Amino acid sequence: MIQLLAPDGTLREDGRAPLDVTPALCRDLLRDMVLARRFDEEALALQRQGELGLWLMSLGQEAAQVGSVRALAPGDYVFPSYREHAAARCRGVGAAELLAQWRGVMHGGWDPARYRFHIYSLVLGTQALHAAGYAVGVRLDGADEIVLAYFGDGASSQGDVSEALNWAAVAEAPIVFFCQNNQWAISTGTSRQMAAPLHRRAEGFGLEAHLVDGNDVLAVHAITARAADSVRRGGRPVFIEATTYRMAGHSTSDDPRRYRSDDEVESWRERDPIARLERLVRARDWAGPEYFDELKAESDRVAEQTRAACLALPDPATDDIFRFTHTEETELLREQREWLEVYHSSFTAH
Repeated sequence: MIQLLAPDGTLREDGRAPLDVTPALCRDLLRDMVLARRFDEEALALQRQGELGLWLMSLGQEAAQVGSVRALAPGDYVFPSYREHAAARCRGVGAAELLAQWRGVMHGGWDPARYRFHIYSLVLGTQALHAAGYAVGVRLDGADEIVLAYFGDGASSQGDVSEALNWAAVAEAPIVFFCQNNQWAISTGTSRQMAAPLHRRAEGFGLEAHLVDGNDVLAVHAITARAADSVRRGGRPVFIEATTYRMAGHSTSDDPRRYRSDDEVESWRERDPIARLERLVRARDWAGPEYFDELKAESDRVAEQTRAACLALPDPATDDIFRFTHTEETELLREQREWLEVYHSSFTAH
């Protein structure tokens, strides 16, 4: 497994993933992870207070997401699943846009073309096929971009993902598949999901494959940058398995205490990706008290802005049910919408 930063904050070298580790890079990556976690925590609080219908936390997976997405070019296109909040924030997606779907006011909260970041896919593994198809289009167009697709270990058990890996390999699509192996597919552990490591399975399809410490943001950044460069130059599609851990439940509807032990969670807490990078930054004196004070203040502002953005989201118009069921409103839907408008106006009149 590729690792550049040990849990105790010690740096090491690995020729498979060389990286120029600078103070500025570490400060930037640490900031991204800290702010993403604060946003995630505030979203959880909003759900518990009844302001969101559901939330899926990215707690513990910040390094896998931030390290990978920051290794891409601005024009590269990303296909997430439904837990990539840290990656979305790095792409500029705002709090209101991220929360809208979970508040139930729209089906997708942002313009994918603007951020080069697709809307969330809640159907398990389906985004892998979308990404592979898009990547084939990129190759046929000769466009100067690559594609990165996120999914989890649970999604890798879906047929869609196997089809996507095979299709991408055969078509020589410019794509990087990034699997966040967070050890649990809801309540099913990896030992009950697969008999061989995921990256080995990818090699069987003809992809270049790597195993990386997903809680090491530097290693993730380095191997994703290498993969992106290789694919961009016409190399084989790449599969990256990032070993990480889902610290929270699968969703706010899940109680992880029913299927995993406190000792297991605590063992992974000691490998926390944020604490790991902070140890390095502090040990090397790459950031002073001013940096950490400002980061704390900024994270507080993120929490305040997240709450305000959520509460300010407008309720959807009932008309939208009819207008956006199809690309063009059908005659029957138009008649139903107009009937409902008359019905609503009768209450207003009296």
